Amino acid sequence: MAAETEYDTERLRALVARARVVLWDFDGPICGLFAQHSSQRIAEGFVEWLDTLGLSHLLTEEERKDEDPQAVLRAVDSRHYGSDLVAEMEKRLTQEELKAAPGAMPTPWADPLIRTWTAVGSRLAVTTNNSPEVVRGYLESRGLLSCFTPHIYGRTRDLGLLKPDPHCLNRALNALGAAPSDALMIGDTPSDLAAALEAEVPFLGYARNEKKEKHLRQAGAEDVVRSLEPLLRVLRG
Repeated sequence: MAAETEYDTERLRALVARARVVLWDFDGPICGLFAQHSSQRIAEGFVEWLDTLGLSHLLTEEERKDEDPQAVLRAVDSRHYGSDLVAEMEKRLTQEELKAAPGAMPTPWADPLIRTWTAVGSRLAVTTNNSPEVVRGYLESRGLLSCFTPHIYGRTRDLGLLKPDPHCLNRALNALGAAPSDALMIGDTPSDLAAALEAEVPFLGYARNEKKEKHLRQAGAEDVVRSLEPLLRVLRG
């Protein structure tokens, strides 16, 4: 076990050493956005709303059961790209995220890790499928906004550019003038991994539980941590 821990620490040290820029996903690595405001209920609300509009045919039975509101939103967008319906759904999702933000639960060790990474000279950006307005509000409430400003790249009205598309990662890299090899992406979903691979950015998976880790590793993630604390130790060391 000691050898494995030493090996993992060395891998983390190598990832950190070359990371001049750190690209953070938001919901997961930085906080649990829906800790007190169920994302599953939001997804169910979308399905019920579409039913009342007589648009239940826009979703398959599998999509109707999806617990991720972004997945429901993207399913509708795939059939009515850029429509007023999709714009209204995206607006509703942003409103729900804003409601969730005050009850968001900070990810353990995220706040000191962000501050430490900033203090040692790395530049940070948020690359997320959540609303940038929500991200800014949360970071400001934690006293972390200055660590990222102005590099917050979130959901736009063009939902086809959400991860796994690397659009937000490429925007961040271009704005920061950074090469992909000088960056590190921290994410908690296979779509984060896919975006990082497409952008050729090294990836570190954060998994808050065994299920999350299994999904990341099945998607091909080689480096996954169950806590951000080892990263903080490496930085402080």
